[in-house]
Amino acid sequence: MDALAEAVIAGAAPSDLERTAVPRQYIAAHLRKDGVNLFHGVTDKDVRESLRVGPVRMPELAPDEVLIATMASSMNHQTVSSALFEPQPTFDHLEQLGRQGGFERRHDQDFHVIGSDAAGVVVRVGSGVRRWAVGDHVVVAGAWVDSQEPATHGDGMLGGEQRAWGVETNYGGLAHYSIARADQVLPKPGHLTWEEAASVTLCATTAYRMLVSENGARIKQGDIVLIWGATGGLGAFAVQLVRNAGGIAVGVVSSEEKARRLAALGCDLVVNRSELALDEPGVSTADLGRRLGRVIRGELGEDPHVVFDSSGSATFGISVFVVRPGGVVVTSGSPSGPWHEFDNRYLWMNLKRVIGCHVANYQEAWDCNRLFTLGRLSPVLSRTFPLTEIGEAARLMQTNRHVGKIGVLCLAPREGLGVTDPALRERLGQRRLTPLRAPVPAV
Repeated sequence: MDALAEAVIAGAAPSDLERTAVPRQYIAAHLRKDGVNLFHGVTDKDVRESLRVGPVRMPELAPDEVLIATMASSMNHQTVSSALFEPQPTFDHLEQLGRQGGFERRHDQDFHVIGSDAAGVVVRVGSGVRRWAVGDHVVVAGAWVDSQEPATHGDGMLGGEQRAWGVETNYGGLAHYSIARADQVLPKPGHLTWEEAASVTLCATTAYRMLVSENGARIKQGDIVLIWGATGGLGAFAVQLVRNAGGIAVGVVSSEEKARRLAALGCDLVVNRSELALDEPGVSTADLGRRLGRVIRGELGEDPHVVFDSSGSATFGISVFVVRPGGVVVTSGSPSGPWHEFDNRYLWMNLKRVIGCHVANYQEAWDCNRLFTLGRLSPVLSRTFPLTEIGEAARLMQTNRHVGKIGVLCLAPREGLGVTDPALRERLGQRRLTPLRAPVPAV
């Protein structure tokens, strides 16, 4: 381990961090450009084959960037798709970014450091950075935008150069060091550990935009919100946001174990899709929607005002059918497939709406992070892996054998470190902070 990393782990003062040299290379989970054809003709595309952990070159820092010693990161579905080189190799994005010239040339390499979450310590700031300093404890928001683009100042997610950090850019979070723009950085909630803080930003801020923001569904008190994959990273945060807003959370999961976890999270109504055979082949989405709708109306007396769909092709047609007239389907991501089929009559004749959301702009990310700082939202971390076992972590997510979020320890030598506000942590209690890790008794 390099001297700067050792100083960070030892809790060195900012002045000592500034005097310690930045290493010329660092350890990172990465993909190789010469491996993009690895899975051609392969049935079981095992991401453990494409993910590598080893040294990569440290790039020069741009004036508007910060260098972060990454204590922890986490897994996301887009990290898995990157490792699959689907729907296109991420190196295509890096090449496109590199063609802009200047500092963006650094991104076009024969390696791609992936990862869209990070929590750590700032160890260097660019010459143009004003609001962050060496020694700050931070987390990173997942949207990488061009602040000189006019559309960015209306909504950062509408800019033509908006990119997913660690997917469409290089030097992401699954590494000993990460590089982010200053307008991605947020203060780390002091009562959270490194791995807890690293597990929230991308998914929680996306769920916030989808449900709470004026750019999403704008949920209100009493709204019934149907949440697909409610024990996943996005879904488990959606449940909390709905309940915080005074809404009624209806969670859909795929197993009895996940149903018990979801009930422990405080979901108002839990639906096991396996019991309703919502994946039954040859059955129309309308008929599948009727099965689901009968359960919801039977328990709550009404159809959903909002459907939170982060699943994709496997659920979208049902979502359009089951949401009430005038209701909203809000969608982000499509791990089950990006091509969605639905009966448009149920959309247009019932005045329903579909809203697409992608990550979150900086203001939305800041507002969502504030809820964690106040203890109003909790992490949904289920387990952690060391960086050296990133392949196993990714495979667990790829095969959908996880609940909540999977954390990855980068420079942090063990779990439980990084807490600077132990009083708030004690007031909230361990069970509230780790709802998906506590034992759940069988019903």
